[in-house]
Amino acid sequence: MATAELPVAARRWARAPFYFNTAAHLIRIGREKATNLAELLDGISACPDESIFEHTFQTLREHHFIREGFSNDFAHWAFAACNEVGLAERLSAIDVREYTSVAALRERLITTIEEYLKQNPRSKDRAAFEPFYFCASELVVIPTPYVARNLQEFSEALQAVSLHSIHYHFDFSMWLESELDLGRVADRLNRIDIYTSTLEDVRRAILRIVQTAS
Repeated sequence: MATAELPVAARRWARAPFYFNTAAHLIRIGREKATNLAELLDGISACPDESIFEHTFQTLREHHFIREGFSNDFAHWAFAACNEVGLAERLSAIDVREYTSVAALRERLITTIEEYLKQNPRSKDRAAFEPFYFCASELVVIPTPYVARNLQEFSEALQAVSLHSIHYHFDFSMWLESELDLGRVADRLNRIDIYTSTLEDVRRAILRIVQTAS
């Protein structure tokens, strides 16, 4: 991807540089395990909040790197390991963006599975092809060699960093506003919907905005 030449005004120095980091997630397998839908329901009811977050919000994060598959692990397991297509579709239809608490999302998952099992009681104890292991993850932040002191350098670095780095940073707009006084540019970045685009699309959208800044 070629670097566009930015307007002269957009090359002014920031008061403080932007340091690009990336992140990795260390997966921990929890105590809960499911070999059928009844056990999945029990596991979702009893597992820590971190596991619910891992198998929904974190899975949605990974979904940005691909264009196929379900956007949460419970739906994928119901489809691939249990052959319960109807349940997989119902679980996949849950939009985690509508939830501001793990407790509310957990309750929605429980209700969805309970309603499905009432309609399909024979599915409750049918053995899955493989077990579901409830997991959680810990974030490890890793520095990169990329540093930006103006929009020119920011544009160049943005093209070079990994998708994991782009996902990790939710503070691009904060830096633009506080260190470069580019509030309007920051507002345009904040309007990018990261949930309906792949991370490559997000990268391109940010580049279009900063490369036309003046």
